[in-house]
Amino acid sequence: CYYHDSAAAILKDGHVVAAVEEERFSRKKFDDGFPRMAIDWCLKEAGITPEQINSVAFYDKPVLKFERLLDNYIAVAPRGLYSFLNVIPKWLHKRLWIKEEIKKHMRGYQGNIIFPEHHMSHAAHTFFTSPFDEAAILTVDGVGEWSTSSFGSAENTSIKLTNDIRWPHSIGMFYSAFTYFLGFKVNEGEYKLMGLSAYGKPKYYDLILNEILDVKNDGSLHLNLKYFAFTYDKVMTNQKFAELFGIPRREEDAKAEQIHYDIGASAQKVLEDIMLKMVNHVHKKTGMKNLCLGGGVALNGVANYRILKEGPFESVHIPPSPGDGGSAVGCAQYLYYIHKKQRRIIVQDHAKRIQENVYVGPSFSNDEIKSFLEENNIDYEYLAREQLLQTTAKLISEQNVVGWYQGKIEWGPRALGNRSILADPRDSKMKDVLNEKIKHRELFRPFAPSILEEYVSEYFDLNIPSPYMLFVAKVKKPDKIPAVTHVDGTGRLQTVSREANPLYYDLINDFYKITGVPVLVNTSMNVRGEPIVNTPEQAYAMIIKTEMDYIMMGNYMIQRRDS
Repeated sequence: CYYHDSAAAILKDGHVVAAVEEERFSRKKFDDGFPRMAIDWCLKEAGITPEQINSVAFYDKPVLKFERLLDNYIAVAPRGLYSFLNVIPKWLHKRLWIKEEIKKHMRGYQGNIIFPEHHMSHAAHTFFTSPFDEAAILTVDGVGEWSTSSFGSAENTSIKLTNDIRWPHSIGMFYSAFTYFLGFKVNEGEYKLMGLSAYGKPKYYDLILNEILDVKNDGSLHLNLKYFAFTYDKVMTNQKFAELFGIPRREEDAKAEQIHYDIGASAQKVLEDIMLKMVNHVHKKTGMKNLCLGGGVALNGVANYRILKEGPFESVHIPPSPGDGGSAVGCAQYLYYIHKKQRRIIVQDHAKRIQENVYVGPSFSNDEIKSFLEENNIDYEYLAREQLLQTTAKLISEQNVVGWYQGKIEWGPRALGNRSILADPRDSKMKDVLNEKIKHRELFRPFAPSILEEYVSEYFDLNIPSPYMLFVAKVKKPDKIPAVTHVDGTGRLQTVSREANPLYYDLINDFYKITGVPVLVNTSMNVRGEPIVNTPEQAYAMIIKTEMDYIMMGNYMIQRRDS
């Protein structure tokens, strides 16, 4: 993958051997450059050289995407001249020559390079990570080559995307326009809009549907382009958009007011309702009982929960990285199962599927961690496994904030118990402590709960596992876990099973033994604007940059020293 969220992955016999985002190495969040370091790490992890690779896939068709750009600029001329002069040289210089760039970097590789369509890469990733032998497919994002949403069906190793919505009419671009207008970065801040929307009322819902877009019963939509600038400019919305709502675009660091919350809530509800219409239409057309959802819009956990609760499908699957980064795995799966016609491997074991889909990134051994600590004269204490778990659980129960740096980096945008900052969910003040002193981020942002899988229905209105934090569910016991209960009474939860992540499960279980609450606050180990940590050095820097109390790196405990 190479646009935003650049990433690389290697499959062997259909199984993910290694997968990682470029940002983990470059330290540039949402890195959009060629994933050189990610490719190099994947090769090293797999223990192979480029000559030993059978085939390579790239996640979309650059020539088709370039064709769409040219068609778009011709359609809006002369308004798009400035954007044209900025964008086209990048394509002529690099992005059109991706095949040459891959071969140049992977010296010695002699095989083919194939280019599945963008939405096919999304579709392959969501279907081939699912436990289903057949399913309806729905992929929704900003835009691929021309498609902005597509649907169809999949069976065994065949995926057929039969219908789509085309540029510039896009629910993803619609949501990104509101992300931009409310002061966040496009392709980065959409999850912030989802969090902010809980503070508002959908007062502008009718205005949006009357003025900004026309939605049909099947979920297809038509944007009123007089309010948008993304077809001809680097910005998403224009002056008419601002006049419609009676306020200018919010600057990134300006205080959010109630009107911003209400506009956000309105955009969020429109997105949810469109997604439900799409899902109902897909069910009607395919007759399938299972749904596989992909594309960047599938990161919207609030919409996902409504699809699960109100939609017509018996089962819904979303991969841990449904956005463009995940397509590095998706295009490799397309290459193996569809292009090469290999036999489908369905991993029915729930825990094994999680391990293979999530815990596939870089890791550092105890010896490597110890070497780093001793080379830098950092005080530490070695704790055997049981002591590590009991000590950490006790520290968290005493309202300490603890970094948890264990095993392999998670694949996807979420920290799922290996690169996490952990805290006590019973403390109502903990959310503000984490936002102000640890994460240095906006106060409206919620924190996620990690819960022992067997207790999920006791604490949340959910009766299925949610291992990837992709469902925002109603909290049943908000008084017990106020730190992870958002203002609207929901939580974006991760369920944890012993089989999928034994160490993290046992830690939560030890906390449960002390407190009677089988939940921890789990937020990613990074500060605002930085990617999740990769190396021991980056992990240790967290205790310097923030007011985190302890960090557990492998079996080593490091305590914060204020001096």
